[in-house]
Amino acid sequence: TLAWQVVVVDNNCTDHTRSVVESRQAKYPVTLRYVFEPRQGNSFALNTGIASTNATIIAFTDDDVRVSEEWLEAACAPMLSNPTIDYTGGPVRPIWDAPPPAWVDQTRSDLWGTLAILDYGPASFVFEERQRVPLGANMAVRRTLFDRVGNFDTNLGRVGNSLRGQAQAEFFCRSRAAGARGMYVPAMAVDHHVPGPRLTRRYFRRWWFMKGHGRQRLEQIHPTTELGIDLSQVRKVAGVPRYMCGSAIRDAGAYLRAVATGDQLGAVRHEMMLCYFA
Repeated sequence: TLAWQVVVVDNNCTDHTRSVVESRQAKYPVTLRYVFEPRQGNSFALNTGIASTNATIIAFTDDDVRVSEEWLEAACAPMLSNPTIDYTGGPVRPIWDAPPPAWVDQTRSDLWGTLAILDYGPASFVFEERQRVPLGANMAVRRTLFDRVGNFDTNLGRVGNSLRGQAQAEFFCRSRAAGARGMYVPAMAVDHHVPGPRLTRRYFRRWWFMKGHGRQRLEQIHPTTELGIDLSQVRKVAGVPRYMCGSAIRDAGAYLRAVATGDQLGAVRHEMMLCYFA
């Protein structure tokens, strides 16, 4: 049986977060804590949550996510049974607040990150062996890993409505460098609300542009990619890695072909890759 507690971090919410949490504390089955973090930003909130508990395993989720009764046990089980596993992550399934448009491909996962959806399949695997990472809305981390590599970078996390956020990716760069190993756990599934306003081409373009912006900052700190490419050593064109320019040219051609042939899904995919390149 797991002993657990809940910490809710209020990062300058404008609703009734505090009163809602406090109204449930007396009858909650375990300790339910409310913590206020005035410094705006996802990384500040996460780091405050980490500092607010002495738990040996810290599981993270978001305020727009529903977890199952089995979630916490599934998240912790690999780390409790295997001392070489330092963190876990699992699927994030969509709860559509509006019907997704036809150009949202529900069979191919390369653009799912835009909507914080993730599904790596029904089998467990070690993240590092497939160059994958979990989503911040569904992951659990040993406290000792934070002790080894530090907390989340407050210069890279999302702030307010900004879509620029690579703090968790940067954390896992440090984790990999320290030899950490994580496990994908299919049973550790959560359901995530996808707001209707995110189901627009405009939102997708903005998200991929800002991901590219954040990725550029990340690669200044960690120039070696998850595929082992040292970006400080590759050949460049006007400061941009040459292979990225080649990819952009191919995406531009593929986008034009998709538009000409009426391939809406293909057009969206290549358009977003061009926004990322930009």
